[in-house]
Amino acid sequence: METFGGRLHRAVTERGPLCVGIDPHPGLLARWGLSDDVDGLDRFARTVVEALGDRVAVVKPQSAFFERFGARGVAILESIIRQLRESGALVLLDVKRGDIGSTVAAYASAYLDPAAPLYVDAVTASPYLGVGSLAPMFELAATHGGGVFVLALTSNPEGAQVQRAHGADGRTVAQTVIDEISQLNAGAQPLGSFGLVVGATIGDTGHDLSRVNGPLLAPGLGAQGATAADLRTVFGSSLPSVLPSYSREVLHAGPDPAALRAAAERVLADCRGVLAD
Repeated sequence: METFGGRLHRAVTERGPLCVGIDPHPGLLARWGLSDDVDGLDRFARTVVEALGDRVAVVKPQSAFFERFGARGVAILESIIRQLRESGALVLLDVKRGDIGSTVAAYASAYLDPAAPLYVDAVTASPYLGVGSLAPMFELAATHGGGVFVLALTSNPEGAQVQRAHGADGRTVAQTVIDEISQLNAGAQPLGSFGLVVGATIGDTGHDLSRVNGPLLAPGLGAQGATAADLRTVFGSSLPSVLPSYSREVLHAGPDPAALRAAAERVLADCRGVLAD
């Protein structure tokens, strides 16, 4: 069984270091001339999948924008997950789940069990009930070759109150998360399957990412204000592990599929230039 880290390394090598989000919020649907309902959601999602599924390494649907339409929205999410996987893209479902005991085990089963309707390659997770509370996710991911991206240093300004708070040992909460994920990835080749979410807008983090040995998802690029060049400041020597993530910067080019592909190619070229350094 190939690990998620192995699949991600291969996908980035073949298709380039780029993750594109599918975030069909009402304003974006309107920009595309689509109705803010299930039909508009379906047309939007299918267009993005058809335009990018066979050329982008990772696609990241934001689950909430599908869930808001209830069962029919979740059915569309199931459908595009299946289509993306068939097209060769890795699917990172942005759900930011986190809980304890049987509940987090149920979340793990919902997304990381190959028998589940919403089975994906990897998910995002929140560690703020303790990184150890996510153990059922890590265990099921390891069993089935999946991945988990854990929030560490996020782009939202409110995050610093928690993430940069210091514990009894002097480390920040974020550094504790970083260190625990680093332990999970120790010795993995060519890349660990457990990643971190580190916002591209936060500047010099003051944190040590050098031992993570796993993917570093970098949201906040494009419409949120960060540029590919900012990745150097945020990640420094850890640049080779960075997976840049764009959403609106690419999606605003729609609904023309050719324009979506051109936008993805443009930001990928920007990122290649920085990450190659």
